[in-house]
Amino acid sequence: MTGNTHVVVIGGGYAGVMAANRLRLRDDVTVTLINPRPDFVHRVRLHQLVGGSDDAVVAYRNVLAEGVRLVVGTVTRIDAAERRVTLAADGRLDYDYLIYAVGSGSAEPSVPGAAEFAHPIATLEAAQRLRPVIDAAPPTAPVTVVGAGPTGVETAAELAEQGRRVTLVCGGALGPYLHTRGRRSVAKRLAELGVTVVDGSGAKVTAVTRDAVRLADGRELPSVVTVWTVGFGVPDLAARSGLSTDAVGRLLTDETLTSVDDARIVAAGDSAAPSGLPLRMSCLNAMPLGARAADTVLSRLAGERPENLHQSFYAQCISLGRSAGIYQFANRSDVAVWPHVDGGLGARIKEVVCKGILKHLAEEAHEPGSFRLHRLPGGVAKRRRLLRAGRAEAPAAADRAA
Repeated sequence: MTGNTHVVVIGGGYAGVMAANRLRLRDDVTVTLINPRPDFVHRVRLHQLVGGSDDAVVAYRNVLAEGVRLVVGTVTRIDAAERRVTLAADGRLDYDYLIYAVGSGSAEPSVPGAAEFAHPIATLEAAQRLRPVIDAAPPTAPVTVVGAGPTGVETAAELAEQGRRVTLVCGGALGPYLHTRGRRSVAKRLAELGVTVVDGSGAKVTAVTRDAVRLADGRELPSVVTVWTVGFGVPDLAARSGLSTDAVGRLLTDETLTSVDDARIVAAGDSAAPSGLPLRMSCLNAMPLGARAADTVLSRLAGERPENLHQSFYAQCISLGRSAGIYQFANRSDVAVWPHVDGGLGARIKEVVCKGILKHLAEEAHEPGSFRLHRLPGGVAKRRRLLRAGRAEAPAAADRAA
C-alpha cells in the first residue's frame, strides 16, 4: 500500500490506547481515536472512585501519543463495505483499517428490580452516580454489594474499611477465579473489615427492592444502597453494523484478531472473540490484545503475515481496602494456582500494577513498540489444544441437537 494509511480506533480504553500508540511505529500511518469521553478512564480504580480515594480519570495527554488525533464522540455504525464509521453527531470518518476496541460495561440485569433499585459500577458515569448515593447514606445504613468477582470484592472492602455496614452477596463462591488458598485469605480479610459474606447455592439474588435484597433461599437482606457488580456486557455496535459476533456480542475474529467478515477490521480487548474463544475480560488481557491488534495492521501494511494470538502470563490482582490486597498467580491456561501474595504486600503490588498500567501506555506513547508483554514465549500450544477441542465439540453438539 502506498501513500498515507488512515487507521481509526474505536474505543479509548486500555486496548484502544495501546493500539493507537503502537500504530505510530510507521510515519505513513495516521491514527484517529474515537472515544465518548474526553479523558481516559482508569477502570481498575472505579471502586476507589465510589469510596472517595481516587477519581479514576487520567488526562489523555498523559497516556496518548501526541500524533494520535482524539475525536470525542460515539460511533453509531460501521459501514465495512464503504470503510466508514458514522458518529452520533452526524459526522463520518473514512478509514483504511479499523481497530474495534469498544470495551465492556455492565450486563443488563435480568433480576426483577435490579435495573430500578441497584447501582452498577462498571462505567465511569455509573460510579460517579453511585458515589453521592453512598455519601448521602447514614454511616450505619446497610449496604449490599451483589457479585463476588474482583469488582464486588474490591467495592465491599473499600466501603467496609470506611466503617460502612457491608454485606457481600456472592451468588455462589467468593472470588470464583481464586485458588482455594487465595479465597480463604480474601474471606479472612473481609471478616476483619466486618463484611458479611453470603455465599453458596442459596445466595443468588431473586429480587431487589428499594430497601432490600431477596435471595433464592428465602432470606431478605435489608439494603439502603445496593451495588450491582454482576456480569459484563459489550456494546452492540458490531452486531448493529452487520458484523459477526459471539453470543455475548463480541466481534468474531481469527487468531490474528482480524474480523471473520472483513480483513480491514481488527478487534482488541474485551470486545474481541478470537476463534470464538475469547480471553478473560481484564486489563491484563486488554493491553496485550491492543498491541497484538496494532501489530496485525502493521504486518499487513508491511506485506507480512500477521502473527497469531498467544498469551502466556495470567494473574489476578485484587485490592482489599487501602491497606491489604491479594495477588493471585495463575498458570498459562489462566487457572489460578496455589501461590499468592496477600496482606500489606498484596496492597503494594496492586498499587504498583495500577500505576504500571499507565506507565506502559505512556511508554508506548513516547516509544512505540516498547511494549512486549504480548510477545512473551509460551501459551501457544495450550491455546491450540483448546481450539482443537472446541472444533471437536462443535460436531458432537450438533449431533446431540439433531
